Amino acid sequence: MRFLTRKLVQPGDLNANNTLFGGRCLEWIDEEAAIYAMVETRHKRVVTKYISAINFIAPAFQGDVVEIGIGLKHVGTTSITLEIVVRDLTTQNTIVNIEEMVFVCVDENGQPIRHSLTK
Repeated sequence: MRFLTRKLVQPGDLNANNTLFGGRCLEWIDEEAAIYAMVETRHKRVVTKYISAINFIAPAFQGDVVEIGIGLKHVGTTSITLEIVVRDLTTQNTIVNIEEMVFVCVDENGQPIRHSLTK
């Protein structure tokens, strides 16, 4: 698993409990995972097809730096399956775990298309 992106939890990222809003964290995950899928498949059009159970394990607070880790789990003909972990940079405690997140490469009409993953 590679931890490629770090985010600073800021006041606008907080929920009513003053912890990192789950939706904001998922936005960060979806963006980073999509970029990872684009780079790996060498295809600029990828869409999120599936996200397994999202396990919120621990909170993050204002001022925390979180990092997003991504691991390649499976390669299909038109898809790529990733594993995602968000953790606190300082403590290394896991904040969120997603066992599977699937992206599909699509053409200009939104139809699945083969990618050129070389791994």
